[in-house]
Amino acid sequence: MLSVLVVDDEVPALEELTFLLREDPRVERATAAGDAAAALRDLSQMLVAGERLDAVFLDVRMPGLDGLDFSRLLAGFATPPAVVFVTAHDDAAVAAFEVGAVDYLLKPVRPERLAEAIRRVTAVVHRDAGAAAAAAAAGAAETPAHTDETIPVELAGRTRLVSRSDVFYAEAHGDYVRLHTTEGKKYLVRMPLAALARRWRSAGFIRIHRSTLVAADHISELRFDEGRAVIHVGGACLPVSRRHTREVRDLLVRRFRTSGGKACGPGDAAEDDSGGPGAGSAGPGGSGPGGTDSRSGAGGDG
Repeated sequence: MLSVLVVDDEVPALEELTFLLREDPRVERATAAGDAAAALRDLSQMLVAGERLDAVFLDVRMPGLDGLDFSRLLAGFATPPAVVFVTAHDDAAVAAFEVGAVDYLLKPVRPERLAEAIRRVTAVVHRDAGAAAAAAAAGAAETPAHTDETIPVELAGRTRLVSRSDVFYAEAHGDYVRLHTTEGKKYLVRMPLAALARRWRSAGFIRIHRSTLVAADHISELRFDEGRAVIHVGGACLPVSRRHTREVRDLLVRRFRTSGGKACGPGDAAEDDSGGPGAGSAGPGGSGPGGTDSRSGAGGDG
């Protein structure tokens, strides 16, 4: 059974195609989106929920991000869905297949032609699943533990894809997560930190604080000061809360030995779970004054 996404800025065409897809017994779910931006938001929610997307049926000519550019963005996902173009224009067929489209349907869509497109998508999905299983059985030891993943973010009205490998750490920020990247840039993504932590755990991201998720590969220093752990990552000094210290220590102590290297000065570290700004600082003078963490619990442990 297939999970598909339909993208078209023309409401009648969107509703008709979504209806036809839902009527096909091979389609389990068909989600409708009125443009590429809405489709990316739907994709983000699917990623957070751990849901699969097998195929995207999309128009070629849409305002903003058109179908061809959208399909190129999809290619950046860890497991790109199959793409079927559905359009009233036949002049983009060559470009469509150059970006790897499975099929190209002309409007108005004939039921028998749509049925053939679904058959092709099903064949591609089964083929890819079989190839992945065979590769895992034949050379699991030679295959990287995980492949990179991209996540769509919106910035100043534009949508771009940020690679997981470019993220130093992530912080809960109300109903959003703020990603801190190797480029020195920050991006807001609408999702709970707990969901992102579950999704990226196998890629080496660890929870050091109820509001902070860190890429273990980017940690350059781990040290302890008066029982408090502090890590150095991407130029930032981040405190490890008491409840996460044991887990972080068990994961990192084999790679990093505690030392008196670069210290985090006052104000460099974020708040600890049980202290105010600077609590858990590894700088001279020990930890800062106690207090209560007032940050949003949107990314709390779940």
